[in-house]
Amino acid sequence: MKIVIFGANGPTGLLATAQALAEGHSVTAVTRRPGAFPLSGPRLHVVRADVRDPDAVARAVAGQEAVVSTLGAPYGRAPVTVYADGATHIVKAMTGHGVRRLVCVTSTVLFGVPAPGESLLFRKVLEPFITGFLGRTVYDDMRRMEALLADSDRDWTVIRPAGLFDASVVSDYQLAETRLPGRYTARADLAHALLRHAVGDLSGRHLRTFVDVRTTEGVPGLLDVLRKEAFG
Repeated sequence: MKIVIFGANGPTGLLATAQALAEGHSVTAVTRRPGAFPLSGPRLHVVRADVRDPDAVARAVAGQEAVVSTLGAPYGRAPVTVYADGATHIVKAMTGHGVRRLVCVTSTVLFGVPAPGESLLFRKVLEPFITGFLGRTVYDDMRRMEALLADSDRDWTVIRPAGLFDASVVSDYQLAETRLPGRYTARADLAHALLRHAVGDLSGRHLRTFVDVRTTEGVPGLLDVLRKEAFG
């Protein structure tokens, strides 16, 4: 299939691009810095575009069969708009070019319920500190993006991972439309889940809903993830 990946030069975007190419798909990798893109291949087309530029987004979406967004932003005090701006322009481009399938990434905390089986310290102190202080502007914009998608008529699915970490291979991860137990999601598993929903065996399921993805094997310690993701 023909698939366009926004945020392709990020950690998850690179994995999704590599996995899609390995599966035989034709990939348009969208990045603001195409010269720094480390992958190549006969079925890969790397294009320069910023999701805040609606014309550039429309050109990238034209002729595609599915769209994956791995857009992300670091924690900080400055307002974040890349999620909502990107969703606005991507949905408009998809509507204009007749592309229906869209898969995006937000976070498991947007389920709005406590993590099943977690300690009181994690539920009442650590997670609220991350979501309400360290990452407040990021999560606010994720919510705006999800609301925009809900108001659209595209066949969207939002994948909501937990704390992200690097792993060398795809594991036997879990999926659910409710918040799953566990604190972590490997980026390799997230990329695989995105592709399964965009162009794989789950492309006709979980439409217009939110899906948790959770890694259960080889997960890191909490302090390691906090140090790398929140403070790194």
